[in-house]
Amino acid sequence: MIMNGPVSGMRADPVITSRTNKKVAELVRLRLPRHRARAGAFLIEGYRELSRAQPRVDLLALYYCRALWSGRNEAALLARARAGGTRLVELAEEPFRRISHRDRPDGLIGVGRIFPAPLTGLPAHRGPLLLVVEGIEKPGNLGAMLRTACAAGVDGVIICDPATDPYGPGVVRASLGHLFTVPIAIADSAAALRWLRQRGIAIFAGIPDAPEASWDADLTGPAAIAIGSEQRGLSPRWADVAHPVRIPMSARPEGGPDSLNAAVAAGVLLFEAARQRTGIAAPG
Repeated sequence: MIMNGPVSGMRADPVITSRTNKKVAELVRLRLPRHRARAGAFLIEGYRELSRAQPRVDLLALYYCRALWSGRNEAALLARARAGGTRLVELAEEPFRRISHRDRPDGLIGVGRIFPAPLTGLPAHRGPLLLVVEGIEKPGNLGAMLRTACAAGVDGVIICDPATDPYGPGVVRASLGHLFTVPIAIADSAAALRWLRQRGIAIFAGIPDAPEASWDADLTGPAAIAIGSEQRGLSPRWADVAHPVRIPMSARPEGGPDSLNAAVAAGVLLFEAARQRTGIAAPG
């Protein structure tokens, strides 16, 4: 069932009111990696995520539900999307909630074209700070790493041998759209290692029993911080060539953790590198 419903005076497609609508079913399928790969498209849900995607991603369509809007900026975002050639489609609340990946959706879901992410697309200037993540399995961790990498001012993130789809809705959400603001490359580990070696970029990895503390290592030159999977850590091909550094942790009489969450470890090491590059004194 459909009914007409323009947004702020703009002509729009008819409103979709049925949760069994064919287009709704197609969008639900985009939650799955195989359907994203087949369609060459992925879902981008949320105002912040879409705002960050708009200048950088080819938005094929934008689906919205005014009943779920929470602020005054949604109509302006839709106007920008339409001006850029994006198709707008309004949904009633029930079909929108069927598509949404969230408990509390904000009424905005875009369909973006999957963009290529080659190593050659990373910044080529000298002295870069990069994050390398290998085999990350949890979408929340990968998304958090992308968000943290952007906050730390990294020049790029290399996603090696991903065990979770970087274009999945969980990654987009956890990154708060910073999947689109930090340069990324998706590659196998062998290709990434060759690329780093050719550019003389040193590789550092957090190892709990490393003799050198992270704040004693020199992270001011061309550097790649390598983080491995949650289950197994870095594979030997990375661990064997990386300079090991230890993230100092408080020793407690009752015993403390022997390692950190992968996303937290990435944040600690990246911000230590950022600290050194700004010349701020190390902790006493």
